Amino acid sequence: MGNTRWYTVRLLTKLDENNSYSNILLDESLSRSDFDKRDKKFIAALFYGVLERRLTLDAIIADLSKNPKNKLNFTLRNILRCGLYQLKYMDSVPDNAAVDESVELAKKCRNPASAGFTNGLLREFIRREMALPKTDNEIDRLSLEYSCPKWLVGKWMTEYGKEKCLSLLKTSLGQAPTTVRLNNLSGDIDQTLDMLLADGITFERSKMLEYAVNVANAGAIEKTEAYKHGRLHVQDLASQLCCNTLDPQPGDTVLDLCSAPGGKTFTIAEMMNNEGRVLAFDLHPNRVKLIRSGAERLGLSCVTAEVNNAKIFNPDLPQADRVLVDAPCSGLGVIRRKPEIKYKEPSEFERLPVIQAEILDTVSRYVKVNGFLVYSTCTVSRAENDEVVKNFLASHDDFEPAEEGDAFMQTITPDMYGSDGFFIAKLRRRR
Repeated sequence: MGNTRWYTVRLLTKLDENNSYSNILLDESLSRSDFDKRDKKFIAALFYGVLERRLTLDAIIADLSKNPKNKLNFTLRNILRCGLYQLKYMDSVPDNAAVDESVELAKKCRNPASAGFTNGLLREFIRREMALPKTDNEIDRLSLEYSCPKWLVGKWMTEYGKEKCLSLLKTSLGQAPTTVRLNNLSGDIDQTLDMLLADGITFERSKMLEYAVNVANAGAIEKTEAYKHGRLHVQDLASQLCCNTLDPQPGDTVLDLCSAPGGKTFTIAEMMNNEGRVLAFDLHPNRVKLIRSGAERLGLSCVTAEVNNAKIFNPDLPQADRVLVDAPCSGLGVIRRKPEIKYKEPSEFERLPVIQAEILDTVSRYVKVNGFLVYSTCTVSRAENDEVVKNFLASHDDFEPAEEGDAFMQTITPDMYGSDGFFIAKLRRRR
């Protein structure tokens, strides 16, 4: 597997150098490669594993390195990360293979000392029984154990308590589920499930939602016959629960203001039996095209997709029975899908509540009297969720919670249903 390891190192180095999206970089690279299915699986496991454990791996390197500054360029650092990850977290790889293959890769580096440095560091890690560096307090320990920045561990501990924080840390690692929403308008559901089986895909139907299905062995779900024939679309369970909260009815006019790539739009249209109007919008024309092509594939003629800036009021849009705004957010609920999110500086998220408040204020003007407004995010952050909604209600007395007590707001964490982390709040316009 020497070539697969070198390929992974090169991908990780490209990610370091270009700040690409991990899922897009990996998917596009593997689709162009000639690796077989087994090799692609190994590359993906090592790539995502190193990425999600990067903070821990770098702490180990720092602990074992006496003077790493002049030796560790991106390539050598990623060789070491891959070697350490295989030793610590990949039981299927023998220790000697992890070391020997890493040393061979290090020989490709320009510095002739790289191979010896790599060999010494990895074997010292084995000698220390692969123990993590010692820490002084619980925040540091959890940060190192779950490869999560201290600021985020502290944030979750403060905002959600120790038990929920531990749950969020544990579920931030590992492979996220692939969930699809069956198109109830495209034919018999059992027939759709038979089509998945015929393509070698196993599945488990959700006990919560009639048309939600967790799929395994899916590979590229887009290549299945069921997908090609418009019988399903990919959508996480939490996102489907958001649509259930909106509760669109046949004949409604619904606005989905931050729609791309369109999963919620499609589910909304299917829940409405393709009767009424679903107006979907996104800021970027190329993402609007994704919504249009998805709606066409699924046979959803009630969907119209256009370019629109959710922050700016558009007088041409109609008053709607129901308005959904899945606001731009920090994405802290989808870390296991995009591990690079957790390595961003917290300062990058500071302005988000202001932007979210502006969007919520604007989109509220499209809601009819007695109509409903649903605000959602894929993050787990009080500042971007609960506080934005509470501040909105405090300054908009024409809106009220759609449910009694705190039931109108819910934070969904991955441990609850195996879904992404998500936030949903439902409001009603009363006058």
